[in-house]
Amino acid sequence: MILIFLFTMVISLAAMARVKLAYARWSKVPAASGYTGARCAESILRSSGINDVEIVAGDSMLGDHYDPMRRQLVLSPENYQGNSVAALGIAAHECGHAIQHQQAYAPLHWRMAAVGATTYANQVVTFLPLLFFFTGGLGGFLHVEPATYMLLMAAAWGVIMLFNLVTLPVEFDATRRAKVILGQMHFLTSPEEKKGVDKVLDAAALTYVAAFISSLLYMLYYLLPLILGGRRND
Repeated sequence: MILIFLFTMVISLAAMARVKLAYARWSKVPAASGYTGARCAESILRSSGINDVEIVAGDSMLGDHYDPMRRQLVLSPENYQGNSVAALGIAAHECGHAIQHQQAYAPLHWRMAAVGATTYANQVVTFLPLLFFFTGGLGGFLHVEPATYMLLMAAAWGVIMLFNLVTLPVEFDATRRAKVILGQMHFLTSPEEKKGVDKVLDAAALTYVAAFISSLLYMLYYLLPLILGGRRND
């Protein structure tokens, strides 16, 4: 468990560090088009026939996201007001999610449907180990045997792993759409600007890969002993 924890921590921190480095580099490079992230997003949505998505400024750095339930495209203050290469890339990426929603892109709807179950699964993997530790294995507290505990943890991590797996095509597709749209609508005017968008968006994609690998390893950690133990008993 310690080795898995350290490995997943390292890959997660490395992915986040790469995002921050790429963003720090390209958020200082103004795009020649002069568009801000908000204006870029507005133009992309309008050209895609999307008129019911509100573009709003968030309150946290790199807190950019598309909210399909509220029909909001949230950009961090730096990307909402800024006209950097990074701002245009991130704004276009979030527009990619809005376009996915408009076109009923299946993986996006799968991810939306799994949010509730994933929320419960995150609570299980957070609090169940604490209960297990502080009650001496849950045996006298909830009458949960170690094998049942392992199964519950494997199931919860399995839900999280599947959510992260479905997230990969959603994010990769939004990035692909962003790169194509930025080129087609001439928001990027040089190979250097295109390179900057690639660096920022590709680095962001690695954080989702790291999340998937981490959840897969934790699921296997709890599941494999049950499988192997069952085979030995057979």
